[in-house]
Amino acid sequence: MLQIVISGGWLMVPIILCSIAALAITGERYWTLRRQRVVPDNLVSSIYQLYKHNKLDQHSVDVLRDNSPLGQVLAAGLDNIDRSREVMKEAIEETGRHVVHELERYLNPLGTISQIAPLLGLLGTVVGMIKVFTVISTQGIGNPGVLAGGISEALITTAAGLTVAIPSLMALRYFRRRIDDYVVTMEQESIRLVEMIHGERETRGAGH
Repeated sequence: MLQIVISGGWLMVPIILCSIAALAITGERYWTLRRQRVVPDNLVSSIYQLYKHNKLDQHSVDVLRDNSPLGQVLAAGLDNIDRSREVMKEAIEETGRHVVHELERYLNPLGTISQIAPLLGLLGTVVGMIKVFTVISTQGIGNPGVLAGGISEALITTAAGLTVAIPSLMALRYFRRRIDDYVVTMEQESIRLVEMIHGERETRGAGH
């Protein structure tokens, strides 16, 4: 394996660095974007029970805010529990935008890696072919070893770039879809909270 990397030339260095970064981002996002951590089950029902029994104090709201991204969004609404429905919704939406931004952290670098890795591989291909044609122009085609070295460098960097780019792109699409699902869930739970607080879905909300 080490010999293959060495045969790929100096462009293997940035490709390897890209692979390390992509692996680190993928692992971090996979751990961070676990469903139970982002949108825990029965959170709104728990809030409703506290509210129903007049136990929803500032400490409970602070604990909720630190509980999860969903909790952070719901806490923004509870901070304005004595305000109108519109004010609660505006507070939730503003916090929701911040939460989504946090959920998408590191995805842009991952997307960049998925785009530049094959370009680095292509650059390696061009460099390798330049070496081949340089040898041909100076020594002819009588030295197959040197020609094979240039062709090998071209193919290795191309393969390495694609090997990094394809999983990175797959991970990016996976995380973006997961975040989209979380956003929908947070919107639904926020609406449930607002309607329960304002007395329109108390009975239904308590059963979830």
